[in-house]
Amino acid sequence: MEHGSCFATLSDTFMAGERDYYEVLGVDRSASGREIASAYRQMAIKYHPDSNPDNEEATAKFKEAAEAYEVLSDAEKKARYDQFGHAGLDGIASGHAGFSNVEDIFDAFGDIFGGGGIFGDIFGGSRRRGRRRKGADLKTEVVLDLEEAARGTRKTIHFNRSKQCLTCEGSGARPGSSPVTCRQCGGHGQVVQAAGILRVQTTCPNCQGSGRVIADPCNDCGGNGLTAEKVELEVSIPAGVDNGMQVRLAGEGEPSHYGGATGDCYCIIHVREHSLFGREGMHLLLEMPVTYTQAALGANIDVPTLEGMAELAVPSGTQSGHVFRMRGLGIPEPRGGGPGELIIRIHVEVPKKLDQREEALLRELAELEHTNVSPQRKSFLDKLKRYFTAQKVEQN
Repeated sequence: MEHGSCFATLSDTFMAGERDYYEVLGVDRSASGREIASAYRQMAIKYHPDSNPDNEEATAKFKEAAEAYEVLSDAEKKARYDQFGHAGLDGIASGHAGFSNVEDIFDAFGDIFGGGGIFGDIFGGSRRRGRRRKGADLKTEVVLDLEEAARGTRKTIHFNRSKQCLTCEGSGARPGSSPVTCRQCGGHGQVVQAAGILRVQTTCPNCQGSGRVIADPCNDCGGNGLTAEKVELEVSIPAGVDNGMQVRLAGEGEPSHYGGATGDCYCIIHVREHSLFGREGMHLLLEMPVTYTQAALGANIDVPTLEGMAELAVPSGTQSGHVFRMRGLGIPEPRGGGPGELIIRIHVEVPKKLDQREEALLRELAELEHTNVSPQRKSFLDKLKRYFTAQKVEQN
């Protein structure tokens, strides 16, 4: 059952008080990924807290630019934002949106400024040098029925992740040995690169900033300090989720190689196609067949909903394609908002086979129609008569 061609697309909506992300970065909606990244880079440098000490307004703009870039640099989030505005991002978990502090922004987007710690070292690198890199995030998929997506549910998920090697206790070194100081950086985890008069301090490429290297690696983990494990978790899925949305499981990702915080795990939602209902945002779409007698005479009919059957009053004279809306019978918003509508499009069915009684009644009706022509039909017949009369006049 195709619904996309039958119903208008929802218009863009923006939550009150939230600025358009394109306006925040000062780019057009047609801007390329490179243009978006360049605009963010310029704003980040302009409003960086180290260039604007004790300037709360600059810090706020710095965070606002990072939030805009986080959405517009992600193809999936950008597509939802372009279609639905800020409302389209509701329920999509993000690893960085909201950014509790400026350091989170460095961890999220540091690579855009040339990799490693270049950006951090130009602006207050000493503050970041002691920070430990967070573990990698993981992704897994959850498949739901439409009913589960609408009501919320709990699902058991399975995925693979790393854990600390028990043999070397996470050091990566063979038992009885220890990591040694990195010769390239002298154990500082940072090296200085010079280009003319410019000197930039970056993460050491040899030890990846740890200041240590494994000379005699552990046999069980190969010097990595981590081994694989299979994980089984029960996750709570909020009501109203849609395809492509993500549920964030904080701290369930990969452990950090450098003693930092554990990463997160993101459950990507997939909703199975339903046999009856289509979906457009928070609204459910239903093609409802009725008989020609119900449409002509009017009737109270039972229509299916996700909560059971509901009664719909179809007035006499209802035409095929007419749309009815039943409020509160759609999908709830993931953040606790009210449900959308059940949008019902009427399809008047014409029977392919008739029994003798039905045929007799219809023939009687047809005879009545010849003597009592409806205003619409009479108008059409009058136009048809005038057309052929004009054709005869032109031929003569």
